[in-house]
Amino acid sequence: MKKMYMMMAVLSLFLLSSCMTTASRGQMGGVGGAAAGAIAGQAIGRDTQSTLLGAAIGGMLGYVIGNEMDKYDQAQLSRVYENAPSGQATSWVNPDNQNHFQVVPQPAYQGAGNRWCRQAEVIATIDGRRERTQTTACRDMNGVWQLQ
Repeated sequence: MKKMYMMMAVLSLFLLSSCMTTASRGQMGGVGGAAAGAIAGQAIGRDTQSTLLGAAIGGMLGYVIGNEMDKYDQAQLSRVYENAPSGQATSWVNPDNQNHFQVVPQPAYQGAGNRWCRQAEVIATIDGRRERTQTTACRDMNGVWQLQ
């Protein structure tokens, strides 16, 4: 279950970081992480205390990851979805913060609305902490990969 929480936090970061205007990536990651944590807390504990605890943990985790993920990493992830062979790992190290990412994409398929989608496993090592998550991205009408 812990992997699911990390997945939601990382996914929230990817989804929200592309929508930045005046808020920082950390703030947006915190909001997304809090929402994902609240949902997970409610699903597990089915009470207010679990929901609030999940929101607090998810918010902190989302903020930390949001501060660490930047446009360089997002561009690398998009390139993996677009060009990387299925089942083959693609890795990079962010030159600014030395965070390491490894992504293993799966074959493309037609998802809802006949959009092309791909799933991938993402392993991120941020500040020495290794996290693993599953992601899904689909092409939007402009051909840009958007995390779901």
